[in-house]
Amino acid sequence: MPHVSTSTAAHRAAVLGSPIGHSLSPVLHGAAYAALGLSGWSYEAVELDESSFPAWFAGLGPEWSGLSLTMPLKRVVIPLLASVTPLADAVGAVNTVTWTPERYPVGHNTDVHGIVQALRSTGLSSATVGCVVGAGATAASAVAALAGLGCSSVVVQARSARRAGPVLEVAAKLGVAARISDLTAFEDVAAADAVIVTLPGEAASSWSAGLTVTDPPRGAMLDVSYHPWPTDAASRWSSAGGAAVGGFEMLLHQAAEQVRLMTGLDAPLDDMRAAGEKALAER
Repeated sequence: MPHVSTSTAAHRAAVLGSPIGHSLSPVLHGAAYAALGLSGWSYEAVELDESSFPAWFAGLGPEWSGLSLTMPLKRVVIPLLASVTPLADAVGAVNTVTWTPERYPVGHNTDVHGIVQALRSTGLSSATVGCVVGAGATAASAVAALAGLGCSSVVVQARSARRAGPVLEVAAKLGVAARISDLTAFEDVAAADAVIVTLPGEAASSWSAGLTVTDPPRGAMLDVSYHPWPTDAASRWSSAGGAAVGGFEMLLHQAAEQVRLMTGLDAPLDDMRAAGEKALAER
């Protein structure tokens, strides 16, 4: 845990990725610093891709206390770190970097925490059967989150078995039985205790167009999209009486965990939520 100072001593942090202009992280972290009285802390957004990141990372000075990583850097960073947490290692993705007092960089994954807390906000306390829609980077964290909620089996809906391979590897590492199904296998969605939709943009719209929910759904749904909200899938789910939550809740909780890791202080969740909601309302 880093040493924390509430003085004006400089502590820098940033969110990195490409594209990065849409990120809510500066709003959420900035609100946390203000509420915690961390006047010496700053948080910015830095546009970096896979080719430019390693040299930038190598040049960081001792004033840097934390990094938030988005795509495409969550895997690129791993070889540059001194260590990663067991969870980040299992998922194969790092979205947070902190430094030890000796200045050794450590990789963490707070996306899993964010997903778990988002699902719990619907009233879900545990799950046995899960369904992950999509097989990209977020799907791996989704499987880990479902494992954390007690899922013993997970269905991964994907366009192809090849795309789902890395996600199935994560499930195997965590002792979760996983199988692949087609994106049109909506019976798997209906049978799940928890459904996590990780598809982006048009792919999500195409998938949800086939989703028919007539009876109150058995499980809770997390759609990781957060703007605009609600998504078509979430609207169909909630209109039938199901519990649905969006990606903002996930983003909020993963950012709060980042604040804790970077500063050593409990995150002011209410202040961060208010700032994030205000920023989204203005988009």
